[in-house]
Amino acid sequence: MNIKGRYLAPAAATAVAGLVLAGCSSSGEPTTSDTASSSGDVMAGCEDYAAYGTFDSGTVEVYTTITGVELGQLEDTFTDFQKCTGVTVNVVSSDQFETEINIRISGGNPPDLAIIPQPGLLQTVVGTGSVVAAPASVEANVDQFWSADWKKYGTVGQTFYAAPLMASVKGWIWYSPTEFAANGYTVPTTWDELMTLTQTMADNGGTGDNYKPWCIGFESGTATGWPGTDWIEDIVLRESGTDVYDSWVAGDTKFSSPEIKSAFEKFGAVALNPDYVNGGLGGVSSIVDTSFQEAGLPILDGSCSLHHQASFYEAQWPEGTTVAPDGDVWAFLTPPMNEGDPAAVTGGGEFVAAFNDNPQTAAVQTFMSSDLWANIRVSEGGVISANKGLDPTNASSAIGQEAIKILQDDSTVFRFDGSDLMPSAVGASAFWTEITNYVQGKDLDTVLADIDAAWPQ
Repeated sequence: MNIKGRYLAPAAATAVAGLVLAGCSSSGEPTTSDTASSSGDVMAGCEDYAAYGTFDSGTVEVYTTITGVELGQLEDTFTDFQKCTGVTVNVVSSDQFETEINIRISGGNPPDLAIIPQPGLLQTVVGTGSVVAAPASVEANVDQFWSADWKKYGTVGQTFYAAPLMASVKGWIWYSPTEFAANGYTVPTTWDELMTLTQTMADNGGTGDNYKPWCIGFESGTATGWPGTDWIEDIVLRESGTDVYDSWVAGDTKFSSPEIKSAFEKFGAVALNPDYVNGGLGGVSSIVDTSFQEAGLPILDGSCSLHHQASFYEAQWPEGTTVAPDGDVWAFLTPPMNEGDPAAVTGGGEFVAAFNDNPQTAAVQTFMSSDLWANIRVSEGGVISANKGLDPTNASSAIGQEAIKILQDDSTVFRFDGSDLMPSAVGASAFWTEITNYVQGKDLDTVLADIDAAWPQ
């Protein structure tokens, strides 16, 4: 890919230079030009927004895939910013974002800012030459509030383009604290302990019909299979480490390599064992037909005990379900392979890229990369962020608070969801399809070879 990064023009760079971290500078009353003021008194109640400048006009479009309740919450984060800076923020949502962003770019009508849901898509958009490098104010925020891993995902080549925004933590294993207490089960601290617990559960049985320790569901419409890829990614990262993981998602380590084959085999030891799955749902064959939304619910009636799914699965539990360490359901992270290994998690996130270097655009982009914005948005509910300036207690749920602490921990090894980093022909097609074929009985060596064959030459 021929990456053509565009740097700030001198005039814009001068305007942006004053956009430092919140609280480190002050700005004046709105001026009569579309540039930031840097002198005078700050409007009452706007002290936290002084660093972003004041403008007498200007509208900044923020283009996003976010819809529904979350769209309204996103819009609300700009209420005080607009009042204090004079910049109007217009949030535009599209469920055809990946297609329409390319149409808008090729038509010469890109948005000012776009919230891009995957690093792979960010690289593709940067490859059009339409994205500008992030201003120094954004990079300063990212250096202060995010880990180097997160900054890397917003970087293409040697140029930093996009600050992280929101995040998710994958690899949770949901369970019933009541069941654990009644049976004397403890949360496993290694993969071997998890497998021992699984066998113990199979031997003991449960209280529901057709009990099995695990419940798994792959069905997700045209994306059927993605829950299985999450399993593989978690195991590769924990068993083989970051170097192999990074090489794998880049296409340098093949699916047919011993490291990746081992991860499939460890997953298969659970998913292909009729004594272990699929509690309350049917046998192994039911995995493909069970929706990921419904797959964990048999935990509530005792038909299964364990379900592997991301933190966002909290929203799938029926109304009235208490999600807490002493509640109806709770979750622990997929354990490391060995005692003492560093915490390693996979997850997802979004990145804010700019398509021009206007001062107003830079002001909004800087605000969205700040700890101020992160605390406002997380307080609205339903999301988390890896921003280290975020107060975890602002999260709307106990599992969200726990996830934020994991992301903020300097010892945590974080890697983005592997299938989101791979070319779409692999990560969003062959990987999904072939892991589905694997649980339906297809030979593993053939599965791995067929995924490798899908990698673009």
